Amino acid sequence: MGPREAACLDRLVQAGRLSAEDWTTLLAARTAPAFLAALAPLAQARAQATYGKTVYIRGLIELTNICRNNCYYCGIRRDNREVSRYRLSEDQVLEACQAGYRAGFRTFVLQGGEDPYWTDDRLVPFIQAIRHRFPDCVLTLSLGERSRESYARLYAAGARRYLLRHETADPAHYSRLHPDEMSLARRLEALADLQALGFQAGCGMMVGSPGQGTSQLVQDFLFIQDFQPQMVGLGPFIPHHATPFADQPAGGVTETLVILALVRLVLPKVLLPATTALATLDPRGHLAGIASGCNVIMPNLSPPSVRKNYSLYDGKRSSGTEAAENVQALAAELATVGYKIVVQSGDHPDF
Repeated sequence: MGPREAACLDRLVQAGRLSAEDWTTLLAARTAPAFLAALAPLAQARAQATYGKTVYIRGLIELTNICRNNCYYCGIRRDNREVSRYRLSEDQVLEACQAGYRAGFRTFVLQGGEDPYWTDDRLVPFIQAIRHRFPDCVLTLSLGERSRESYARLYAAGARRYLLRHETADPAHYSRLHPDEMSLARRLEALADLQALGFQAGCGMMVGSPGQGTSQLVQDFLFIQDFQPQMVGLGPFIPHHATPFADQPAGGVTETLVILALVRLVLPKVLLPATTALATLDPRGHLAGIASGCNVIMPNLSPPSVRKNYSLYDGKRSSGTEAAENVQALAAELATVGYKIVVQSGDHPDF
């Protein structure tokens, strides 16, 4: 790491935010292994200052792969006729939660495409049923853009976290990744609504997505340091064969780890997952993420029969330590680097 990068990094550690010029300097070095080697210990120490050597686990339940949107990077996009569509029933979700609860999960994450079936009138009693059955658990939703009124109803029903990845804070880049009917302005408005309503709100982006360069990532970090999300979900872009970006290269593992570490330095208390996409590209992705400042892992609690159909990208891992039924193997893996899973819901410290 050169003196310019070192000076920028010192300013980031001290202040938790940087100018666009400083971000440009740091992010230009994001693919350099030497930069990651210097950066990761700082991020890991920052995470340990709040969370110690502990990891929160979230049980991921992929509610539906039906989606009204046609995002150019996503394997469950509306126009993909190859995918076998499904929608989990309330009983299937409650059974998954019960299995997860027995395994030590105290957060359940309902994730899905923007499925028009899931109106507020259907989601609200569904959320209430989960909260009634598992009152000591926290429910996170990741169900896309909805109206402020909808988010308010979901919060009143008992949901407390919501992940809505912004994907990119650069409007031109957003347009390259999405069809004309979608807009960055609407996405950012939804995120602001979530935070204003009291949700622990999460944003995030794909690292290495088509058209992403240093300037686009600078915009992401300027947004993140101003928005101050409670969660950030990010991982490498991985192409799917049935999308317009099928022939695009995947994002890099080193680059992703650098971005994770920088997020931790901007947001010392953030809930930061080592994602499935990272583990798909790197068999030691969980451990590499933890070493770069992550403190959350989200094993898959979905019924095994549908996991292959929630194919956001090719080659997605849904077995081994990515599967909730193998949580003991995950615990053993984390123990090799001195970390342990804690049986807690794991809220952001400010909530």
